Amino acid sequence: MASEKTPIPLGSNFIRAIVEKDLEQGVYQSRQWAGSPGDARHQAAGQVDVAKIRTRFPPEPNGYLHIGHAKSIFLNFGLARDYAGVCHLRFDDTNPEKESQEYVDSITDAVKWLGFSWQNDHEQNLYFASNYFDFMYRAAECLIENGHAYVDSQTADEMRVSRGTLTEAGKNSPWRDRTVAENLALFRAMRDGQYADGSLVLRAKIDMASANINLRDPAIYRVRRAHHHNTGDKWCIYPMYTFAHPIEDALEQITHSICTLEFEDQRPFYDWLLVRLAEAGLLAQPLPKQYEFARLNLTYVVLSKRKLIQLVEEKHVSAWDDPRLPTLAGARRRGYTAAGFKLFTDRIGVSKADSWIDYSTLEDCMREVLNESAERRIAVLDPIKLVIDNYPADQVEDCFAPNHPLKPELAKRVVPLTRELWIEREDFMEEPSKGFFRLVPDGLVRLRYGYVVKCTGFEKDAAGKVTLVHCEYLPDTKSGTPGADSIKVKGNIHWVSVPHAYQCEVRLYDRLFKEAHPGEGGKDFLTELNADSVSVITAQLEPSLKEASAETRFQFERHGYFVADKKDSVAGKPVFNRTVTLRDAWQK
Repeated sequence: MASEKTPIPLGSNFIRAIVEKDLEQGVYQSRQWAGSPGDARHQAAGQVDVAKIRTRFPPEPNGYLHIGHAKSIFLNFGLARDYAGVCHLRFDDTNPEKESQEYVDSITDAVKWLGFSWQNDHEQNLYFASNYFDFMYRAAECLIENGHAYVDSQTADEMRVSRGTLTEAGKNSPWRDRTVAENLALFRAMRDGQYADGSLVLRAKIDMASANINLRDPAIYRVRRAHHHNTGDKWCIYPMYTFAHPIEDALEQITHSICTLEFEDQRPFYDWLLVRLAEAGLLAQPLPKQYEFARLNLTYVVLSKRKLIQLVEEKHVSAWDDPRLPTLAGARRRGYTAAGFKLFTDRIGVSKADSWIDYSTLEDCMREVLNESAERRIAVLDPIKLVIDNYPADQVEDCFAPNHPLKPELAKRVVPLTRELWIEREDFMEEPSKGFFRLVPDGLVRLRYGYVVKCTGFEKDAAGKVTLVHCEYLPDTKSGTPGADSIKVKGNIHWVSVPHAYQCEVRLYDRLFKEAHPGEGGKDFLTELNADSVSVITAQLEPSLKEASAETRFQFERHGYFVADKKDSVAGKPVFNRTVTLRDAWQK
């Protein structure tokens, strides 16, 4: 919980404006909190809630969180932080066939990684919808007793037909006028396992002629025999999400229930249900209010859980944390940072207008953050050998490279120089093109942090490929000495000492899809996978990188930002993943 309100620009987004207005008008100032979720009687025994607002992040544990969820996490936890409130982490686990503990664990890890906690003072605000199943059942019986729900014996197809269309009203079920006693008996028989899956459903009794099709007697409970990760085999009936979600919010005393726009049409049922249960004395006032914002639409990725599951299960990627996936676990392995996601969510903002965000916006945010935070190192990704023929064969000389050019307080590190060096293949050209200012026959170039050298020759293999370059160094031209500027050169190349180099596996990741909108127009999104989304190379790195610990991020000079892989790096033998290049390579 925030100790004091952080100054926020008024109207910075419409949800903040709503929160500020509610606080100003004291809408929730008398709301009571007994220290845990509960019904009206439970909360009435509590004190006035010290949390000015309560928000929640409510994922279903049926997959790993993705980049779109980061927006919701920063929004909900950020509002609680900025307005002296509390944000709950709640698992909406009402669909047992698709949920698992693995997903629960991955979600808690992702929220922590982004920098948030559900621990507030003495409260552990981590909740499961399944812990409310007893109350939800009680609420369903309450609706039946008050004439607001009935058990329907129609088949799924019959209900679909009788529901009507957007232009045609629905028709009442032939079972809509069952008595309260009949409905209670049937519902209890459903609970006791006396009916087959799908044979009966409990429906809210609202209005089959409503213009909002979601109010045409929606299903609120169904028979489903499935083992639940939290409640085991206690239940063979489960609440529908649209029934469970508002109840969860009310039991947890949520003030601002923030959803994405696809739930906007469900808001009338959300309000209807809470009002009915409050009228019956089950829920405390004031009731939660739902607000909707536009979800994240990002180019070059798929955020559909169904498609993400398909990518994983069909082995198009290695796992849920594959660095090419837009999952937060994958982004973390890729080297993306929580600070980069914060900058991204701030930059794209919160609104009700659906729009597409180009993936380069996310990459630019990561570059900005990494440029400030990542120390610099030298890596040769496509090495050929450079031999300084006039340099003593057994000599090792210290050169000094800054750890961060913008942060002199990080000092310099030693980079050993020897007679044989690794340089980038692209830094030598036998027949230079116009504007090429690196190493060419008889040309001069500076070894970064070292000497000026002159190319004296090169060797090729039988296929005509250059395998070795020869040069001589100019002894009085070392960087940092008075003679460093005695000879002017246009080219500057990086290098690594051959005897000191750390030979390492480096993975060059790129976008998983080659099209901005995979699957657009009914196409199979899998046909648009980028065959070059990853290449694995053997690179030569400066020796200090051998000791890099997992998840340490660096800028490899001239190449981009890289991270020691979280999963595959071991002590003394890290593996590096490319996070993002120095510039957008996808610009048209």
